Amino acid sequence: MGPGASSRLTTGQQSAGDSLSVWQHLSPCAGAPTISIFLKPPGVIPPGGSTTICCICQHDNGNFVLYKNGQQLRTLELRGSRAEFSISNATQEDTGAYSCHYLDGGTVLARSETLEVMVQEFRLPKPVLSVLPGHEVAAGAYVIFRCTIAHSNAGCFLYLEGQIKALDLLSKEQNYFNLSHVHKGNRGRYSCQCFTKGASFEWSAVSKTLDLVVRDYAWSDVVRLVLGAGVLVLLGLIVAEAMHSHRHRPGRPGPH
Repeated sequence: MGPGASSRLTTGQQSAGDSLSVWQHLSPCAGAPTISIFLKPPGVIPPGGSTTICCICQHDNGNFVLYKNGQQLRTLELRGSRAEFSISNATQEDTGAYSCHYLDGGTVLARSETLEVMVQEFRLPKPVLSVLPGHEVAAGAYVIFRCTIAHSNAGCFLYLEGQIKALDLLSKEQNYFNLSHVHKGNRGRYSCQCFTKGASFEWSAVSKTLDLVVRDYAWSDVVRLVLGAGVLVLLGLIVAEAMHSHRHRPGRPGPH
């Protein structure tokens, strides 16, 4: 990293439980632990902005070594299966290809995929991400993400935090992304970012995030049905008892 860049790269640890949908896209190493690398938040960052390179491993000990363009930058002890390398006050010098190596006892056991970090000026309006039918859906539902931007020629990327790459490229002709038969692996924090390609790329800021919650209603539906049936049976018993009591109630004595 160039002069001054190393001072902007800091480190930190965080519980692996704070990540969303991370374990779906681990980089496998035969006979070795698997590790993942991703940006938090995802997307192209502006000059002066900040981002965090997250490295996650399925082990609780050892070390992560962060590389940029094949050169070693920092080493961080692994705690809680996770290590974070933060870039603040970003410049073009922070653009590059990053990767994490997992070491135990000085031996490299696994290497992550390569993560591209880009620093660019934001010149396009900020897009808006929406989801239908809503932020919370049942497993098996059909979900549509739509990224809208006030620009007629922009394409957009859809991001899911915890994944190394964008989920999809949304074109100006089709600015939506479909998920059919969603499952719990689709839950997480989504965002989108748009660009135009002319003589050079121009970028927007990343949209506001939205969290997709996928509920498995199978068991809860059974419980509700059972409870509903129980309530109906109880009401039926109460009505039957009331009618039985009414029929056997002694009549009023007649006039003497």
